[in-house]
Amino acid sequence: MGELLRRLIDREGIPSLIIEVSEETRESLTVFEEATGQEYRFVLPGLELREEEWRQCLSALADLEIDPRFVVASGSLSPGTPSGFYGHVARIAKQRGAKVVLDTSGPPLAAALEEGVYLIKPNLRELSELMDVSLEGEDAWVDACRQLTTTGRAEFVALALGDRGALLVARDHAWRAPALPIKPVSTVGAGRRQLFGSYGVEPRQGIRRGGRISLRRRGGIGRCAVTLGPGCAIGKKLNASFQT
Repeated sequence: MGELLRRLIDREGIPSLIIEVSEETRESLTVFEEATGQEYRFVLPGLELREEEWRQCLSALADLEIDPRFVVASGSLSPGTPSGFYGHVARIAKQRGAKVVLDTSGPPLAAALEEGVYLIKPNLRELSELMDVSLEGEDAWVDACRQLTTTGRAEFVALALGDRGALLVARDHAWRAPALPIKPVSTVGAGRRQLFGSYGVEPRQGIRRGGRISLRRRGGIGRCAVTLGPGCAIGKKLNASFQT
């Protein structure tokens, strides 16, 4: 599987740095049933990494020849990898002058936030677990996100709200974007595409009306449109067009 993944990446012309490990690369798949429109996801267990293997990943980041502008880390950690791994990533990235964009949950997320990151993308459940509080309503969502931005743990929190859209919260401003008025065919990869769209946005200011925050956000929601069709192929520009 590792060699197949390498060939697929090369075919797309994506520059890559391969870390060799002893176990097989994890394979997951999604089955789309045309008769019912139902989608079934089969997510297989991740491979177990040896200490020298996950440390090699950190060394590869630390030894990059060119300082990156962003370091994007996404997903759960493989068995054998310590929960503080993303915290190490955040520390190395800051030493390289890079902004860390993180999409994970639980202890790995908490560890990275102790180091401080640029942007995180939790959903409501993940944010509630992180803050250890029930989050009911927009004001509670914004307050929870702002606890992270005002304490320096994250500059931005991109909160995924499913069919209710999304929030982007900074220290002093917050933006709300409704979900696109479409009938989704597939949501495979929607979260990661929202993540990539979010850190490409340079928000400037929020808007206040009548003493309440009127929330607006654009960028990440539009990029979720690339998942409107079945399958998980790389989205085309036409699929990602949207109104702002």
